[in-house]
Amino acid sequence: MADARPPESLEAQIEPWRSHVLGRAGGQAGEVATLEEQLRAEIAGLARAGLANDETFLRAAKRVGGRAAAAAEFAREQSERGWQQPGAAPAESAVRRARERQEGIVAFGLAVLAAMAVKVPALFGFDIDRDENVYIRNAGLFVLPCLIGFFAWKRQLAAGAVLIASWLVEAKKGVMENMAPMLTRLFTPLFATMLIAFLVAMLVSGRGIDIKREMLIGFDLLLVVVLGLLLYSMSARHPSAPPGVFDGLQVVLVVAALVADAVALWAIGARISEFGFSPNRVAALGENVILLVNLAGSAVLYGRFLLGRGSFASLERWQTGYLPVYALWGAIVVIVFPLLFRSA
Repeated sequence: MADARPPESLEAQIEPWRSHVLGRAGGQAGEVATLEEQLRAEIAGLARAGLANDETFLRAAKRVGGRAAAAAEFAREQSERGWQQPGAAPAESAVRRARERQEGIVAFGLAVLAAMAVKVPALFGFDIDRDENVYIRNAGLFVLPCLIGFFAWKRQLAAGAVLIASWLVEAKKGVMENMAPMLTRLFTPLFATMLIAFLVAMLVSGRGIDIKREMLIGFDLLLVVVLGLLLYSMSARHPSAPPGVFDGLQVVLVVAALVADAVALWAIGARISEFGFSPNRVAALGENVILLVNLAGSAVLYGRFLLGRGSFASLERWQTGYLPVYALWGAIVVIVFPLLFRSA
């Protein structure tokens, strides 16, 4: 991207910089010329990076200021004056208003397009009052393309974005590593409280879990999320760190999930005894048994670590060694079940 700023504007900013540095450098024109070349190179690089025109010179002057005291003094003075230069404000405001106006027009146009897309099913005989499920299931299909189109236009997506994203992932590992402990400490108490509240409510009401299939599927997904949260917290924890209060909270979460899994197994057994075997029921039964064994082993090993009778590495080995079990059960469901239940 070339520098969009007119050359005379750039020279008008460089001229006082040159005069200031030359006056402080004691007439060493060669040194000033070298600094000016570096300044121009910094300005060009910042412009290619997409920095706004009113920021390129100031940032470039600050960078060059790290190499010469006179240039640093000029950059410092310019920074202090920057808040007292309203002359550029009208032009910048006009550009900003034009950009906002353009964004508003594009957003309104895409909103109209999304509203028209919602009416497409009516062309095929679907009434919004009579066939509301069709509209609910496909709402994302109508609106999402317009939303993606708006952000693609606004952010100017290109193939280079993939490379930039890869660089950010590699360069900002420290930020992501700091996010993992924060997320686990946020969601672990929430899930533990939710599971305990569910178990207490079930105990007080004297009723078991709703044995409807949709409820069981959602409950199994919840247990999978809890297991994923456990794995996530393990990856964010230093293996040599001593046990603490958060580890105790993790044990509470695992034990609550273990009891809830046992309740889910009871509900699945009730469905099988009432309706017989089916591929979905057997798959859910196997999944819950696998989760039950994993959670039981995790509770024992985590409890031993919390009491100082075991190491955290044993819990990590248990989880990593258990991964092939999930793969094996998935292969059985995909390959063996169609052969066993093909007549069902």
